[in-house]
Amino acid sequence: MKYLIQLIRPHQWIKNLIVLLPVFFGGALLQWDAVYSGLITAMAFSLTASSIYCLNDIVDINDDRQHPIKCHRPMASGAVSIVQGYILMGLMFILSMSSTFLLPAHQVETASVILFYWFLNIAYCLRLKRYAIIDVCIVAFGFVLRILAGGHATNIQLSKWIVLMTFLLMLFLSFAKRRDDVVRMNETGHAPRQNTIRYNLTFINQAITITASVTLVCYIMYTMSPETIQNFHTDHLYLTSVFVLLGLLRYVQISVVDKKSGDPTKVMLHDRFMQLIVLAFGLAFLFIIYVLKNIQ
Repeated sequence: MKYLIQLIRPHQWIKNLIVLLPVFFGGALLQWDAVYSGLITAMAFSLTASSIYCLNDIVDINDDRQHPIKCHRPMASGAVSIVQGYILMGLMFILSMSSTFLLPAHQVETASVILFYWFLNIAYCLRLKRYAIIDVCIVAFGFVLRILAGGHATNIQLSKWIVLMTFLLMLFLSFAKRRDDVVRMNETGHAPRQNTIRYNLTFINQAITITASVTLVCYIMYTMSPETIQNFHTDHLYLTSVFVLLGLLRYVQISVVDKKSGDPTKVMLHDRFMQLIVLAFGLAFLFIIYVLKNIQ
């Protein structure tokens, strides 16, 4: 049972809370129906992602056995058989689709987005992840699908800026993760992924710089857009850009200086500075839209 739990990677479920972005940026955190629908959708996406993790470990079993860290994964180490992996994959997917029936509304739309995500990631595991740039774009688009599902489930209209920022931020994180692979390849002479040879540090560093810069600009434009000012009845959200900048700089530091950007989830769970930045951003954003505008 311990190895089966490791195979579905429950510690990675935290990143599916991005489904709640429409609730957060839509100012609906005090609406229980929206929060409930968002949490159910996050659970459904977590189960779907676990299904894909099973397939990924099955497809990558030989490569993982050559990896200094991934060789300890349940499938690569032999603790879980390939048959068990397929069974668990199917079970997670069934549970995911079943959980969408717990939504009070928009069940079909939400389930359709999750189903598309599942098929896209099957194609990713079987073929598409072999192609550089395409691989990181698919990963980033997967998070766009998460917030689209969250928007459908909660019936909250998504801002085009939120969609763009989500894609750009996840593209930034994906390139940072690939940088860790390039560093390991340069040190060991072995490519952790088939497409790692199509990356190098010069390209990765430039890609990280570009995506981080555009993400910051996109967020500033979002906070100053007439649409945002009208929705939140305040023009002070631009102040939260400071925390976005700090967060991006901190992650670049972790990636370039510390060389520990291989797992963004672990960074968020263990880096206290990053946690403080995210907390400060959230509190500042909530203070401006719920408190400051009322004071004015």
